[in-house]
Amino acid sequence: MQFDDRLATVLRHRASGPRAARTQFRQLVDLLDRPREVRDPSLVAAAWLRLGALGGMVPAVERAAMLRDPSVRIGNAELAAHLAEDEPEVAAAALAKVRLPEDDWEALIPRLPIRARGFLRLRKDLPERALAVLDRLGVHDRGLPEPAVEQEDAHEPSAGEVEPDIPEPPDHPTSRLDPEELEIGALVKRIEQFQRTRSAAHTDPAAPRLPLGEADRPPPAQFAFTADGNGRIDWAEPAIAAAIVGTSLTANEGDISRTFAQRQPLRGAAVELRGAPAVAGRWNVEASPRFLPAGGQFAGYAGRFRRAGEAQRDGIEDSAAAESARIRQLLHELRTPVNAIQGFAEVIQQQLFGPAPHEYRALAASIASDSARILAGFDELDRLSRLETGALEPERGETDFAATVERIAGQLQGVLEPRMAGFDCKLPGSPCPIGLAPADSETLVWRVLATFAGATGAGEQLDLSLDCTPSEAILKCELPARLASEKDIFAATAKAPGGALSAGVFGAGFSLRLARAEALAAGGSLARVDDCILLVLPLLTGTSALPSADGEQTGEGDAG
Repeated sequence: MQFDDRLATVLRHRASGPRAARTQFRQLVDLLDRPREVRDPSLVAAAWLRLGALGGMVPAVERAAMLRDPSVRIGNAELAAHLAEDEPEVAAAALAKVRLPEDDWEALIPRLPIRARGFLRLRKDLPERALAVLDRLGVHDRGLPEPAVEQEDAHEPSAGEVEPDIPEPPDHPTSRLDPEELEIGALVKRIEQFQRTRSAAHTDPAAPRLPLGEADRPPPAQFAFTADGNGRIDWAEPAIAAAIVGTSLTANEGDISRTFAQRQPLRGAAVELRGAPAVAGRWNVEASPRFLPAGGQFAGYAGRFRRAGEAQRDGIEDSAAAESARIRQLLHELRTPVNAIQGFAEVIQQQLFGPAPHEYRALAASIASDSARILAGFDELDRLSRLETGALEPERGETDFAATVERIAGQLQGVLEPRMAGFDCKLPGSPCPIGLAPADSETLVWRVLATFAGATGAGEQLDLSLDCTPSEAILKCELPARLASEKDIFAATAKAPGGALSAGVFGAGFSLRLARAEALAAGGSLARVDDCILLVLPLLTGTSALPSADGEQTGEGDAG
């Protein structure tokens, strides 16, 4: 079996010097531009990370020169989007070499930075649909318009008319102009035409206006800004610039002044502004320090002002979403080395590249097993962060919840019998349909019951019951003695409990917290009531096949 291992070969070598860094940058551009069937996606992820790291080692001028080489042709939209995020000269050189179908252009252009979209207007070979996307995004041609042709100049004599031959007076100004001066005059006309067109265009509604009696616009709730090295705002969004530019961030002594002096980021710093109604009041500032590329000299701050009330309303959601995004990014970066470790361990354990001693194979098998457990833990962390921020929803479907609970409790019963422990089940004899897919339903029930089974002591019997009301399915399970003594059963422990049966690698508290997030996402709840846990899930809409008080069905109907 043959496969393309050039990407792995390039990544195996470290760029120890400027020459090696330039060579590897060019190699990665060529390889990432040609998408191939890769056996290990982690190699592609590592290649993107290496390409970004090489951007800090190779100067932008040299990278732009390499991309302008006639042999470079970029046909991968992902590579084009990556290079468009670099310095202006690199982005311009890369976008000049991009060759994509119309569908790929339509998907790529909205992802590009605003600065990079302007570079595309310099190209004359873009397809019509790509130009239409640029027009919708407000990216217009930077060239000057052609001068307007006067009506009298546009008049041409008909076939029957004879245009009189009037000699030009010898003292006419144009009679003494050479061709170069005529070209300058034409350029001046084009500039005048451009200025007239711009003046007649619709005025930007975000531009600041004088208070001349026109309708007042509501003051902005937030705006971006930059400040110089002395803490004085030197730029702000056009809608607020006239009222805020020139204001000093360090006018009042306090947290901002101390943070500014230490060149530290501003995170929710409170500031009181005075002046026009648009800016007067309490604000929260989020900003980061800026440093000049040459020499690292402090250049000020760049960030955003937000109204105090606006920040309080959105602060919790924004912080939760930002924290979830940081966790997912961290997990993504950690998966790559763990995948590599697992892959190499499996190579040794399976002797793919040659025989290995049994001791080494045993160690490799242990490493591969530990890697798999780590990856499983990463998946649980990623799932919890997505569920708690609403980025992930359970798959909808139809499942008999009573049958699911009975089947999983039976599986766990076989593990608990040697310890004389188990579940004392009281389940309804009729179906209990819920609106979850079978896989998600089984995962939720297993997470709860397996967590309890792992914490159950010898000879301990846990009461387990399921009740179906007209609208809800209520699963009630007694807590094991070890969990009942905990104040917060949803608190994650640093170390998972030992034993052959465990619902997760982070302990019972984390598993129950993940189960609670899954129940909430499904429209239900998971809560502790005294020494029991209650799992409540809504029944499937339109169901009439529910158990009655005497154990019989109350009626027949669709379960949809």
